[in-house]
Amino acid sequence: MVLAIGLLVIGILSRFIPHAPNFTPVLALALFGGAYLRRSHAIFLPLFLMIVSDVFLGLHATIPFTWGSVLVCSLIGLWVRKNRTPVRMLGGAFMSAIFFFMVTNFGSWLAYYPQTAAGLKECYILAVPFFRATLVSTLGYSLVLFGAYEIIARRVKDTALAPVLLQ
Repeated sequence: MVLAIGLLVIGILSRFIPHAPNFTPVLALALFGGAYLRRSHAIFLPLFLMIVSDVFLGLHATIPFTWGSVLVCSLIGLWVRKNRTPVRMLGGAFMSAIFFFMVTNFGSWLAYYPQTAAGLKECYILAVPFFRATLVSTLGYSLVLFGAYEIIARRVKDTALAPVLLQ
């Protein structure tokens, strides 16, 4: 529970501090939560994080796509949980970033662009710089979260981390 609350606080604060667009640990936190937290916490954490922060940052037409994508990243974390290896974690981070990009920009197209093939193309082309930030931040924060957790868990066997390890 302590780990889940800590991740929640980090996630919420990360959305309020100045940062490059789409460069936050949110997807990495969702992926990590899916891999290490209890299932209920893994699903609840990213959804609550997004609800709380979006209430203050502003609600928008693409919220179902954004929140839904973050939730799917938690489900990808459940896939990572089955065999927590660096390759699977990196694969999960790539899948999360790509899924988020595809779904949220489809939502942006529906809400803000002409409903044509040209509008869809324009939407995705204009979103490429945001994808770079999403991919780099998701990979980087995932490496930090998963790496730090594994190092600490290996060095300290009987700690507060023990209840969240699902062995």
